[in-house]
Amino acid sequence: MDALADFGAAYTKSLNENSRWLDRNQKTVGLTRVQSFKISLSKLIIDQIDTLLAQHYGFTEEELDYIINYDIKYRMGLSGGADDGDE
Repeated sequence: MDALADFGAAYTKSLNENSRWLDRNQKTVGLTRVQSFKISLSKLIIDQIDTLLAQHYGFTEEELDYIINYDIKYRMGLSGGADDGDE
């Protein structure tokens, strides 16, 4: 599945391009740095990967639609609830 490898590389690139570095000075360990990702900005690529995998596994359109909508509601934090967020 060369297409899957290509989408995986595009996803990794998108994640890195849409991330930011956060610095924090902590009393016990000093300066720490973490990379924060904005996953929702890579949603198009995620949907393309889901579509490719759905074809590979023989999912129906309804099953693929469920996966994509589940992704929007729970993984992307777009359900409108108080716990929403993707960082």
